Amino acid sequence: MQVLIHEMGKFGLVGGVCYAIDFLVSNLCHTLLGMGPLSAKTVSTVVAATFSYIGNRQWSFNHRARTGLRREYTLFVILNTVGLLIALGCLGFARYVLDLRGVLAFNLFGNVIGTGLGTVFRFWAYKKWVFLHPDHPKAVVNTGADQENHRPIPEHAGRL
Repeated sequence: MQVLIHEMGKFGLVGGVCYAIDFLVSNLCHTLLGMGPLSAKTVSTVVAATFSYIGNRQWSFNHRARTGLRREYTLFVILNTVGLLIALGCLGFARYVLDLRGVLAFNLFGNVIGTGLGTVFRFWAYKKWVFLHPDHPKAVVNTGADQENHRPIPEHAGRL
Protein backbone atom coordinates (compact mmCIF):
# COMPACT_ATOMS: atom_id res chain seq x y z
CA MET A 1 0.00 0.00 0.00
CA GLN A 2 2.88 2.37 0.81
CA VAL A 3 4.39 1.79 -2.66
CA LEU A 4 1.03 2.54 -4.30
CA ILE A 5 0.67 5.81 -2.38
CA HIS A 6 4.26 6.75 -3.24
CA GLU A 7 3.70 5.99 -6.94
CA MET A 8 0.40 7.86 -7.00
CA GLY A 9 2.04 10.91 -5.41
CA LYS A 10 4.86 11.03 -7.92
CA PHE A 11 2.50 10.23 -10.81
CA GLY A 12 0.29 13.08 -9.59
CA LEU A 13 3.14 15.58 -9.52
CA VAL A 14 4.33 14.62 -13.00
CA GLY A 15 0.70 14.66 -14.11
CA GLY A 16 0.17 18.13 -12.67
CA VAL A 17 3.09 19.53 -14.65
CA CYS A 18 1.93 17.72 -17.79
CA TYR A 19 -1.66 18.88 -17.20
CA ALA A 20 -0.42 22.48 -17.12
CA ILE A 21 1.50 21.89 -20.37
CA ASP A 22 -1.56 20.24 -21.96
CA PHE A 23 -3.89 23.02 -20.79
CA LEU A 24 -1.63 25.84 -21.95
CA VAL A 25 -0.75 24.30 -25.32
CA SER A 26 -4.36 23.31 -26.09
CA ASN A 27 -5.62 26.81 -25.28
CA LEU A 28 -2.79 28.43 -27.21
CA CYS A 29 -3.54 26.28 -30.26
CA HIS A 30 -7.32 26.65 -30.02
CA THR A 31 -7.83 30.27 -28.98
CA LEU A 32 -4.74 32.05 -30.30
CA LEU A 33 -3.84 29.96 -33.34
CA GLY A 34 -7.42 29.16 -34.32
CA MET A 35 -7.03 25.38 -34.52
CA GLY A 36 -10.13 23.25 -34.20
CA PRO A 37 -10.79 21.80 -30.76
CA LEU A 38 -9.88 18.22 -31.62
CA SER A 39 -6.68 19.22 -33.44
CA ALA A 40 -5.64 21.54 -30.61
CA LYS A 41 -6.22 18.80 -28.04
CA THR A 42 -4.26 16.29 -30.12
CA VAL A 43 -1.24 18.60 -30.43
CA SER A 44 -1.29 19.43 -26.72
CA THR A 45 -1.58 15.78 -25.72
CA VAL A 46 1.42 14.80 -27.84
CA VAL A 47 3.53 17.54 -26.25
CA ALA A 48 2.38 16.71 -22.70
CA ALA A 49 2.75 12.94 -23.24
CA THR A 50 6.38 13.40 -24.25
CA PHE A 51 7.10 15.15 -20.96
CA SER A 52 5.00 12.56 -19.15
CA TYR A 53 7.03 9.63 -20.44
CA ILE A 54 10.29 11.20 -19.34
CA GLY A 55 8.96 12.19 -15.91
CA ASN A 56 7.25 8.90 -15.21
CA ARG A 57 10.10 6.72 -16.44
CA GLN A 58 12.84 8.70 -14.72
CA TRP A 59 11.01 9.55 -11.48
CA SER A 60 7.50 8.19 -10.79
CA PHE A 61 8.24 4.59 -11.73
CA ASN A 62 12.07 4.61 -11.70
CA HIS A 63 12.07 1.79 -9.11
CA ARG A 64 10.14 -0.48 -11.45
CA ALA A 65 11.67 -2.86 -13.95
CA ARG A 66 12.88 -1.73 -17.33
CA THR A 67 11.80 -3.82 -20.25
CA GLY A 68 13.53 -1.94 -23.04
CA LEU A 69 12.93 1.51 -24.41
CA ARG A 70 11.30 0.26 -27.62
CA ARG A 71 8.75 -1.89 -25.77
CA GLU A 72 8.02 0.70 -23.09
CA TYR A 73 7.72 3.63 -25.45
CA THR A 74 5.56 1.71 -27.93
CA LEU A 75 3.14 0.72 -25.17
CA PHE A 76 3.28 4.24 -23.74
CA VAL A 77 2.30 5.72 -27.13
CA ILE A 78 -0.53 3.21 -27.58
CA LEU A 79 -1.91 3.82 -24.09
CA ASN A 80 -1.62 7.60 -24.47
CA THR A 81 -3.49 7.30 -27.75
CA VAL A 82 -6.31 5.57 -25.86
CA GLY A 83 -6.16 8.34 -23.23
CA LEU A 84 -6.31 10.92 -26.03
CA LEU A 85 -9.32 9.18 -27.58
CA ILE A 86 -11.09 9.36 -24.21
CA ALA A 87 -10.45 13.13 -24.05
CA LEU A 88 -11.42 13.62 -27.71
CA GLY A 89 -14.62 11.63 -27.12
CA CYS A 90 -15.60 13.96 -24.26
CA LEU A 91 -14.64 17.03 -26.26
CA GLY A 92 -16.35 15.81 -29.43
CA PHE A 93 -19.52 14.98 -27.51
CA ALA A 94 -19.65 18.49 -26.06
CA ARG A 95 -18.90 20.16 -29.36
CA TYR A 96 -20.78 18.08 -31.92
CA VAL A 97 -23.61 16.54 -29.90
CA LEU A 98 -24.35 19.17 -27.26
CA ASP A 99 -23.24 22.03 -29.57
CA LEU A 100 -21.19 23.66 -26.81
CA ARG A 101 -18.63 25.84 -28.58
CA GLY A 102 -17.19 28.26 -26.06
CA VAL A 103 -13.77 28.25 -24.43
CA LEU A 104 -15.35 27.18 -21.13
CA ALA A 105 -16.90 24.08 -22.75
CA PHE A 106 -13.61 23.33 -24.52
CA ASN A 107 -11.74 23.41 -21.22
CA LEU A 108 -14.39 21.66 -19.14
CA PHE A 109 -14.95 18.73 -21.49
CA GLY A 110 -11.49 18.48 -23.06
CA ASN A 111 -9.13 19.56 -20.31
CA VAL A 112 -11.01 18.61 -17.14
CA ILE A 113 -13.39 15.72 -17.77
CA GLY A 114 -11.60 14.12 -20.73
CA THR A 115 -8.11 14.50 -19.32
CA GLY A 116 -9.31 13.35 -15.87
CA LEU A 117 -10.85 10.15 -17.22
CA GLY A 118 -7.81 9.57 -19.43
CA THR A 119 -5.49 10.02 -16.45
CA VAL A 120 -7.25 7.34 -14.42
CA PHE A 121 -6.93 4.97 -17.37
CA ARG A 122 -3.26 5.83 -17.93
CA PHE A 123 -2.22 5.32 -14.29
CA TRP A 124 -3.78 1.86 -14.26
CA ALA A 125 -2.38 0.96 -17.69
CA TYR A 126 1.18 2.22 -17.06
CA LYS A 127 1.43 0.06 -13.94
CA LYS A 128 -0.05 -2.95 -15.69
CA TRP A 129 1.81 -2.87 -19.02
CA VAL A 130 4.55 -0.24 -19.28
CA PHE A 131 6.39 0.12 -15.97
CA LEU A 132 6.34 -3.45 -14.69
CA HIS A 133 6.80 -4.73 -11.16
CA PRO A 134 10.27 -6.29 -10.69
CA ASP A 135 8.70 -9.73 -10.17
CA HIS A 136 7.16 -9.68 -13.66
CA PRO A 137 8.71 -12.25 -16.05
CA LYS A 138 9.71 -9.51 -18.52
CA ALA A 139 11.38 -7.46 -15.80
CA VAL A 140 15.04 -6.79 -16.53
CA VAL A 141 17.59 -4.09 -15.79
CA ASN A 142 19.48 -2.56 -18.67
CA THR A 143 23.12 -2.54 -17.56
CA GLY A 144 24.47 -1.13 -20.79
CA ALA A 145 23.47 0.97 -23.76
CA ASP A 146 22.28 -1.99 -25.79
CA GLN A 147 19.54 -4.52 -25.18
CA GLU A 148 22.00 -7.43 -24.98
CA ASN A 149 23.24 -6.57 -21.48
CA HIS A 150 20.20 -7.40 -19.36
CA ARG A 151 20.09 -9.18 -16.05
CA PRO A 152 17.09 -10.18 -13.94
CA ILE A 153 16.12 -7.87 -11.08
CA PRO A 154 16.34 -9.41 -7.60
CA GLU A 155 12.92 -10.13 -6.12
CA HIS A 156 13.26 -7.47 -3.40
CA ALA A 157 14.35 -4.68 -5.77
CA GLY A 158 12.01 -1.84 -6.47
CA ARG A 159 10.13 -2.07 -3.21
CA LEU A 160 10.09 1.06 -1.09
